[in-house]
Amino acid sequence: MLRFANRPLSATRLLSTIAIALVAALGCALVGLGWGSSDLGAGQIIRGLLTNSLDPMQQTILLNARVPRVLFAAVVGAALASSGAVFQTVLRNPLADPYILGVSGGAALGGTLFLTLGSAALGGFVFGVPAAAFVGALGALALIFGVERWTPAGRTSNYVLLLTGVVFNAFASAIIMFLKSIVSAQKAQELLFYLMGSLAVEGMALSTLLGCAAAVTLCILGLIWFARDLNAISLGDDDAATLGVDVARVRWWTVLISSIAVAVAVAFSGLIGFVGLVVPHGVRLLVGPDHRVLIPTCAIAGAGFLILSDLIARSVFGLFSSTLPVGVITALIGAPLFVFFLWRSMRPT
Repeated sequence: MLRFANRPLSATRLLSTIAIALVAALGCALVGLGWGSSDLGAGQIIRGLLTNSLDPMQQTILLNARVPRVLFAAVVGAALASSGAVFQTVLRNPLADPYILGVSGGAALGGTLFLTLGSAALGGFVFGVPAAAFVGALGALALIFGVERWTPAGRTSNYVLLLTGVVFNAFASAIIMFLKSIVSAQKAQELLFYLMGSLAVEGMALSTLLGCAAAVTLCILGLIWFARDLNAISLGDDDAATLGVDVARVRWWTVLISSIAVAVAVAFSGLIGFVGLVVPHGVRLLVGPDHRVLIPTCAIAGAGFLILSDLIARSVFGLFSSTLPVGVITALIGAPLFVFFLWRSMRPT
């Protein structure tokens, strides 16, 4: 596995790796489409699509419920995983994930403020909460970059980004806990489910879903554009500068692009942890550290991982009479996986 990951990158290896990842992700999507509260299974879906024999009810279930949910899970998973891979490189921290810079804290604070104070005056949940969360995420990002801008150029700016993000997340968590303590029990439960992450697409317009997919796709393409520079930065800032890379510029742009992708995902899904932490580590072990293949493979693997996690969350409905927040499932899967990957990477080769 590691020998394959350390092989020089060629066009054949790049295309074959992405093709294998796409096949695996499509398999996850097919499994996700074939599972739900109705008895419409994957075999029926394939036969119905090939023979055009799906009845109107089955078409409604497939097109209005399952396809949007699987697509939304793929979009969110791709955003979190690809951003996690970039953050771990530019921040030079293997524990970095998409939420480390405070983007999640800002989004959670914006969404919580809307749910707590603004729902009656500003409109419905579907449109209001994502907009408030997105504004909160961008506000946090602007604050963090503003603080970083006042620091001297050089290595310290990297740590300023990290520390400011951690402090802002702690501040946002304190405000959220305060709001949860003063609202009714029903509203507190609503806040809890929002903060634990959900991929529910009921009431989400198709144009909104496609807009999220387009924004995340553009962000991923932007990160791939900087792949060679990220390879140089992974060697160290001094070595990257020697190779002609403007480290500060690349770090600024990649952090900004990654944060926008995370903000789009978090605004509509809430907080879903471990995807951006675990998936990049696992993919890096399989395909190596070259960001030209790492970023697109992480995006595809993140999509498949979150589709399967959401499938598990939906599968326990009969046991708990409720669909679990997908963030619970990603944490239960991601924590032991991260320990395994950490142990695996520390083994002598």
